[in-house]
Amino acid sequence: MTDFAQRTIDLARQNVAEGGRPFATVIVRNGEILAESANKVAQTGDPTAHAEILAIREACTKLGTEHLVGTTIYVLAHPCPMCLGSLYYCSPDEVVFLTSRDAYEPHYVDDRKYFELATFYDEFGKDWRDRRLPMREETRPAIRTAAVDVYRAWQERNGGQRRATDVPG
Repeated sequence: MTDFAQRTIDLARQNVAEGGRPFATVIVRNGEILAESANKVAQTGDPTAHAEILAIREACTKLGTEHLVGTTIYVLAHPCPMCLGSLYYCSPDEVVFLTSRDAYEPHYVDDRKYFELATFYDEFGKDWRDRRLPMREETRPAIRTAAVDVYRAWQERNGGQRRATDVPG
């Protein structure tokens, strides 16, 4: 039987040896690896190329669905907010993280203009007006109405339903 936690560590270690960042993800379904990836941000210049995102994309493409119900997802470290959002969205049965931010912080820093590991999660709890990332809400009534009309059109196209999809049990 495969040790999926060890496979996650091996992927991350290999990525570091190749000049990448120390993160990896393995998605398991029915005792088999469905998808896996290391973080590819450094290699691609794509800030969304986190291991979780890449592995989720691969798994969903293979399954032909946005739902990963019935899977366990192994991640090297507690997920960042972007990845956490993606994990919630794809609905795996379980996420197993192998280390915490507190444990790896003495060895890795990824500070950016609006992002520091120590404080970033706090940003989500703030009202959008109080976040460090400058944001503004459109004020033109016609634009605001037109934006909502896109959602109305989607709802009409889907028989009056508000749900994007039926979530598998």
